[in-house]
Amino acid sequence: MKHNLKITAIILIMFVITQFIGIYVVDHYFSEENELPFGLETPEIEKQSDYSILFGFIIIAFVIAICLFFFMAKFKIAVILKLWFFVVVTIALSITIFSITRNFDKLIFGLPLIAILIALPLAIIKIFKRNFLVHNFTELLIYPGIAAVFVPLLNVYTVIGLLVIISIYDMWAVWHSGIMQKMAKYQINKLKVFSGFFVPYLSKHTRKRIKKWKKTLKKTELKKKKIKMNIAILGGGDIIFPIITAGVMLKTLGLASAILVILGATLGLGYLFFFSEKKKFYPAMPFITGGILIGIALSYLLF
Repeated sequence: MKHNLKITAIILIMFVITQFIGIYVVDHYFSEENELPFGLETPEIEKQSDYSILFGFIIIAFVIAICLFFFMAKFKIAVILKLWFFVVVTIALSITIFSITRNFDKLIFGLPLIAILIALPLAIIKIFKRNFLVHNFTELLIYPGIAAVFVPLLNVYTVIGLLVIISIYDMWAVWHSGIMQKMAKYQINKLKVFSGFFVPYLSKHTRKRIKKWKKTLKKTELKKKKIKMNIAILGGGDIIFPIITAGVMLKTLGLASAILVILGATLGLGYLFFFSEKKKFYPAMPFITGGILIGIALSYLLF
Protein backbone atom coordinates (compact mmCIF):
# COMPACT_ATOMS: atom_id res chain seq x y z
CA MET A 1 0.00 0.00 0.00
CA LYS A 2 1.38 3.40 -1.00
CA HIS A 3 -0.15 5.20 2.00
CA ASN A 4 -1.31 3.95 5.38
CA LEU A 5 -4.87 2.70 5.82
CA LYS A 6 -6.12 5.88 7.50
CA ILE A 7 -4.90 8.21 4.74
CA THR A 8 -6.12 5.84 2.03
CA ALA A 9 -9.56 5.79 3.66
CA ILE A 10 -9.65 9.60 3.85
CA ILE A 11 -8.88 9.96 0.13
CA LEU A 12 -11.47 7.33 -0.83
CA ILE A 13 -14.15 8.89 1.39
CA MET A 14 -13.53 12.34 -0.09
CA PHE A 15 -13.67 10.80 -3.56
CA VAL A 16 -17.05 9.16 -2.90
CA ILE A 17 -18.51 12.30 -1.28
CA THR A 18 -17.50 14.38 -4.30
CA GLN A 19 -19.11 11.86 -6.66
CA PHE A 20 -22.45 12.06 -4.88
CA ILE A 21 -22.32 15.85 -4.65
CA GLY A 22 -21.65 15.73 -8.39
CA ILE A 23 -24.75 13.59 -9.00
CA TYR A 24 -26.84 16.06 -7.01
CA VAL A 25 -25.52 19.10 -8.89
CA VAL A 26 -25.81 17.49 -12.33
CA ASP A 27 -29.34 16.30 -11.57
CA HIS A 28 -30.28 19.80 -10.43
CA TYR A 29 -29.29 21.32 -13.76
CA PHE A 30 -31.05 18.62 -15.79
CA SER A 31 -34.29 20.44 -15.17
CA GLU A 32 -35.21 23.09 -17.76
CA GLU A 33 -36.23 25.33 -14.88
CA ASN A 34 -32.73 25.17 -13.38
CA GLU A 35 -30.42 26.53 -16.06
CA LEU A 36 -26.73 27.16 -15.42
CA PRO A 37 -26.18 30.57 -13.83
CA PHE A 38 -24.04 33.53 -14.99
CA GLY A 39 -25.13 33.25 -18.62
CA LEU A 40 -23.55 29.82 -19.11
CA GLU A 41 -25.45 27.88 -21.73
CA THR A 42 -24.97 24.43 -23.22
CA PRO A 43 -25.73 23.88 -26.91
CA GLU A 44 -28.95 22.11 -27.82
CA ILE A 45 -28.49 18.56 -29.09
CA GLU A 46 -30.76 18.03 -32.09
CA LYS A 47 -29.31 14.73 -33.34
CA GLN A 48 -26.91 12.05 -32.14
CA SER A 49 -24.17 13.14 -34.54
CA ASP A 50 -23.95 16.43 -32.62
CA TYR A 51 -22.35 14.54 -29.74
CA SER A 52 -19.47 13.47 -31.99
CA ILE A 53 -18.84 17.06 -33.02
CA LEU A 54 -18.91 18.26 -29.43
CA PHE A 55 -16.62 15.39 -28.44
CA GLY A 56 -14.06 16.66 -30.95
CA PHE A 57 -14.28 20.16 -29.50
CA ILE A 58 -13.76 18.80 -25.96
CA ILE A 59 -10.61 16.91 -27.00
CA ILE A 60 -9.25 20.00 -28.78
CA ALA A 61 -10.01 22.15 -25.73
CA PHE A 62 -8.24 19.62 -23.49
CA VAL A 63 -5.12 19.67 -25.70
CA ILE A 64 -5.10 23.48 -25.81
CA ALA A 65 -5.43 23.68 -22.01
CA ILE A 66 -2.47 21.31 -21.51
CA CYS A 67 -0.34 23.24 -24.01
CA LEU A 68 -1.21 26.58 -22.40
CA PHE A 69 -0.31 25.22 -18.98
CA PHE A 70 3.13 24.08 -20.12
CA PHE A 71 3.72 27.27 -22.08
CA MET A 72 3.02 29.43 -19.03
CA ALA A 73 4.97 27.06 -16.77
CA LYS A 74 8.00 27.12 -19.09
CA PHE A 75 8.08 30.90 -19.22
CA LYS A 76 7.31 31.11 -15.50
CA ILE A 77 4.09 33.08 -15.89
CA ALA A 78 2.89 31.92 -12.47
CA VAL A 79 0.68 34.98 -11.90
CA ILE A 80 -1.45 34.24 -14.97
CA LEU A 81 -1.70 30.57 -14.04
CA LYS A 82 -2.86 31.47 -10.54
CA LEU A 83 -5.45 33.87 -11.95
CA TRP A 84 -6.59 31.15 -14.35
CA PHE A 85 -7.02 28.73 -11.45
CA PHE A 86 -8.77 31.44 -9.43
CA VAL A 87 -11.34 32.19 -12.15
CA VAL A 88 -12.09 28.51 -12.82
CA VAL A 89 -12.37 27.71 -9.10
CA THR A 90 -14.67 30.67 -8.45
CA ILE A 91 -17.02 29.81 -11.33
CA ALA A 92 -17.11 26.08 -10.50
CA LEU A 93 -17.73 26.73 -6.80
CA SER A 94 -20.47 29.22 -7.67
CA ILE A 95 -22.25 26.72 -9.93
CA THR A 96 -22.27 24.10 -7.16
CA ILE A 97 -23.22 26.53 -4.40
CA PHE A 98 -25.99 28.02 -6.55
CA SER A 99 -27.48 24.55 -7.10
CA ILE A 100 -27.69 24.17 -3.31
CA THR A 101 -28.90 27.68 -2.43
CA ARG A 102 -31.44 27.56 -5.28
CA ASN A 103 -33.64 25.53 -2.94
CA PHE A 104 -34.09 28.81 -1.05
CA ASP A 105 -35.40 30.59 -4.14
CA LYS A 106 -37.89 32.60 -2.08
CA LEU A 107 -35.04 34.04 -0.07
CA ILE A 108 -32.04 36.14 -1.03
CA PHE A 109 -29.85 33.02 -0.65
CA GLY A 110 -31.21 31.77 -3.97
CA LEU A 111 -29.57 34.57 -5.99
CA PRO A 112 -26.53 33.84 -8.19
CA LEU A 113 -24.76 36.84 -6.65
CA ILE A 114 -24.90 35.20 -3.22
CA ALA A 115 -23.28 32.07 -4.65
CA ILE A 116 -20.42 34.19 -5.99
CA LEU A 117 -20.04 36.02 -2.67
CA ILE A 118 -19.73 32.66 -0.88
CA ALA A 119 -17.37 31.25 -3.51
CA LEU A 120 -15.00 34.24 -3.69
CA PRO A 121 -13.47 34.06 -0.17
CA LEU A 122 -13.11 30.28 -0.47
CA ALA A 123 -11.33 30.69 -3.82
CA ILE A 124 -9.05 33.41 -2.43
CA ILE A 125 -8.01 31.27 0.54
CA LYS A 126 -7.54 28.22 -1.70
CA ILE A 127 -5.41 29.93 -4.36
CA PHE A 128 -3.53 32.59 -2.40
CA LYS A 129 -3.44 31.45 1.25
CA ARG A 130 -2.78 27.70 0.91
CA ASN A 131 -4.89 26.29 3.73
CA PHE A 132 -5.12 22.54 3.16
CA LEU A 133 -8.47 22.19 4.98
CA VAL A 134 -10.09 24.86 2.78
CA HIS A 135 -8.31 23.37 -0.22
CA ASN A 136 -9.83 19.92 0.26
CA PHE A 137 -13.24 21.28 1.22
CA THR A 138 -13.43 23.33 -1.98
CA GLU A 139 -12.26 20.33 -4.01
CA LEU A 140 -15.46 18.56 -2.93
CA LEU A 141 -17.47 21.34 -4.63
CA ILE A 142 -15.36 22.35 -7.62
CA TYR A 143 -15.62 19.21 -9.76
CA PRO A 144 -19.41 18.84 -9.47
CA GLY A 145 -19.70 22.40 -10.84
CA ILE A 146 -17.39 21.65 -13.77
CA ALA A 147 -19.18 18.36 -14.47
CA ALA A 148 -22.53 20.18 -14.71
CA VAL A 149 -21.14 22.07 -17.72
CA PHE A 150 -19.76 19.01 -19.54
CA VAL A 151 -22.39 16.31 -18.92
CA PRO A 152 -24.95 17.79 -21.39
CA LEU A 153 -22.29 17.68 -24.14
CA LEU A 154 -21.70 13.92 -23.93
CA ASN A 155 -23.56 10.66 -24.45
CA VAL A 156 -22.57 7.12 -23.43
CA TYR A 157 -20.42 6.47 -26.51
CA THR A 158 -18.52 9.74 -26.41
CA VAL A 159 -17.94 9.59 -22.66
CA ILE A 160 -16.48 6.08 -23.04
CA GLY A 161 -14.25 7.40 -25.82
CA LEU A 162 -13.19 10.26 -23.55
CA LEU A 163 -12.35 7.84 -20.73
CA VAL A 164 -10.23 5.67 -23.03
CA ILE A 165 -8.32 8.66 -24.44
CA ILE A 166 -7.70 10.15 -21.00
CA SER A 167 -6.56 6.78 -19.65
CA ILE A 168 -4.06 6.34 -22.51
CA TYR A 169 -2.80 9.88 -21.98
CA ASP A 170 -2.51 9.25 -18.24
CA MET A 171 -0.40 6.12 -18.78
CA TRP A 172 1.85 7.94 -21.24
CA ALA A 173 2.15 11.02 -19.01
CA VAL A 174 3.07 9.00 -15.89
CA TRP A 175 4.98 5.96 -17.13
CA HIS A 176 6.63 7.28 -20.30
CA SER A 177 7.15 11.05 -20.29
CA GLY A 178 6.80 11.85 -16.59
CA ILE A 179 4.74 14.94 -17.50
CA MET A 180 2.14 14.24 -14.82
CA GLN A 181 4.76 14.16 -12.05
CA LYS A 182 6.28 17.40 -13.35
CA MET A 183 2.88 19.08 -13.44
CA ALA A 184 2.09 18.00 -9.88
CA LYS A 185 5.48 19.13 -8.54
CA TYR A 186 5.22 22.47 -10.34
CA GLN A 187 1.75 23.11 -8.94
CA ILE A 188 2.73 22.18 -5.38
CA ASN A 189 6.22 23.74 -5.21
CA LYS A 190 5.95 26.76 -7.52
CA LEU A 191 2.29 27.74 -7.79
CA LYS A 192 1.47 26.59 -4.25
CA VAL A 193 -1.79 25.32 -5.76
CA PHE A 194 -2.82 21.77 -6.59
CA SER A 195 -5.85 20.62 -8.55
CA GLY A 196 -6.95 17.57 -6.62
CA PHE A 197 -7.05 16.16 -3.11
CA PHE A 198 -3.97 17.03 -1.06
CA VAL A 199 -3.41 15.33 2.32
CA PRO A 200 -0.06 15.85 4.11
CA TYR A 201 0.82 13.43 6.88
CA LEU A 202 3.70 12.12 8.97
CA SER A 203 4.88 8.54 8.68
CA LYS A 204 4.85 6.29 11.74
CA HIS A 205 8.67 6.38 11.86
CA THR A 206 8.73 10.20 11.74
CA ARG A 207 6.14 10.49 14.51
CA LYS A 208 8.29 8.27 16.73
CA ARG A 209 11.34 10.43 16.04
CA ILE A 210 9.44 13.59 16.95
CA LYS A 211 8.29 12.06 20.25
CA LYS A 212 11.88 11.12 21.02
CA TRP A 213 13.14 14.63 20.17
CA LYS A 214 10.51 16.21 22.42
CA LYS A 215 11.87 14.23 25.35
CA THR A 216 15.56 14.85 24.68
CA LEU A 217 15.83 18.23 22.92
CA LYS A 218 15.11 21.81 23.88
CA LYS A 219 12.44 23.76 21.99
CA THR A 220 15.04 25.83 20.14
CA GLU A 221 16.86 22.69 19.04
CA LEU A 222 13.60 21.00 18.07
CA LYS A 223 12.67 23.89 15.76
CA LYS A 224 15.90 23.42 13.80
CA LYS A 225 15.14 19.79 13.03
CA LYS A 226 13.96 19.06 9.49
CA ILE A 227 10.82 16.94 9.36
CA LYS A 228 9.90 15.06 6.20
CA MET A 229 6.20 15.33 5.39
CA ASN A 230 4.53 12.67 3.24
CA ILE A 231 1.82 13.74 0.82
CA ALA A 232 -1.15 11.76 -0.46
CA ILE A 233 -2.62 13.26 -3.63
CA LEU A 234 -5.32 12.44 -6.14
CA GLY A 235 -5.43 14.54 -9.30
CA GLY A 236 -8.47 16.54 -10.31
CA GLY A 237 -8.92 14.59 -13.54
CA ASP A 238 -9.20 11.37 -11.55
CA ILE A 239 -12.08 12.96 -9.64
CA ILE A 240 -14.02 14.76 -12.35
CA PHE A 241 -14.18 12.14 -15.12
CA PRO A 242 -16.08 9.63 -12.95
CA ILE A 243 -18.54 12.41 -12.03
CA ILE A 244 -19.06 13.28 -15.69
CA THR A 245 -19.58 9.60 -16.57
CA ALA A 246 -22.00 9.10 -13.68
CA GLY A 247 -23.88 12.20 -14.84
CA VAL A 248 -24.16 10.87 -18.39
CA MET A 249 -25.45 7.53 -17.08
CA LEU A 250 -27.87 9.39 -14.80
CA LYS A 251 -29.51 11.11 -17.76
CA THR A 252 -29.38 7.89 -19.83
CA LEU A 253 -30.49 5.07 -17.49
CA GLY A 254 -31.22 6.77 -14.19
CA LEU A 255 -29.87 7.05 -10.65
CA ALA A 256 -29.11 3.35 -10.09
CA SER A 257 -26.84 3.33 -13.13
CA ALA A 258 -25.02 6.44 -11.90
CA ILE A 259 -24.45 4.78 -8.52
CA LEU A 260 -23.02 1.69 -10.23
CA VAL A 261 -20.56 3.92 -12.09
CA ILE A 262 -19.52 5.57 -8.82
CA LEU A 263 -19.14 2.16 -7.18
CA GLY A 264 -17.03 0.88 -10.08
CA ALA A 265 -14.82 3.96 -10.06
CA THR A 266 -14.32 3.71 -6.29
CA LEU A 267 -13.41 0.02 -6.49
CA GLY A 268 -10.95 0.73 -9.30
CA LEU A 269 -9.31 3.52 -7.31
CA GLY A 270 -9.34 1.42 -4.15
CA TYR A 271 -7.62 -1.45 -5.97
CA LEU A 272 -4.87 0.96 -7.08
CA PHE A 273 -4.38 2.34 -3.57
CA PHE A 274 -4.22 -1.04 -1.88
CA PHE A 275 -1.88 -2.70 -4.37
CA SER A 276 0.39 0.21 -5.30
CA GLU A 277 3.93 0.41 -3.94
CA LYS A 278 5.57 3.25 -2.04
CA LYS A 279 7.73 5.78 -3.92
CA LYS A 280 6.20 4.78 -7.25
CA PHE A 281 3.90 6.84 -9.45
CA TYR A 282 0.83 5.27 -10.98
CA PRO A 283 -1.74 6.56 -13.49
CA ALA A 284 -5.09 6.37 -11.70
CA MET A 285 -7.39 6.77 -14.71
CA PRO A 286 -6.83 3.31 -16.25
CA PHE A 287 -7.90 1.67 -12.98
CA ILE A 288 -10.81 4.08 -12.50
CA THR A 289 -11.89 3.65 -16.13
CA GLY A 290 -11.82 -0.14 -15.75
CA GLY A 291 -14.18 0.09 -12.78
CA ILE A 292 -16.42 2.58 -14.58
CA LEU A 293 -16.74 0.35 -17.66
CA ILE A 294 -17.77 -2.55 -15.44
CA GLY A 295 -20.39 -0.28 -13.85
CA ILE A 296 -21.70 0.76 -17.29
CA ALA A 297 -21.84 -2.87 -18.49
CA LEU A 298 -23.76 -3.91 -15.36
CA SER A 299 -26.15 -0.99 -15.89
CA TYR A 300 -27.13 -2.22 -19.33
CA LEU A 301 -27.43 -5.80 -18.12
CA LEU A 302 -29.61 -4.87 -15.14
CA PHE A 303 -31.58 -1.89 -16.42
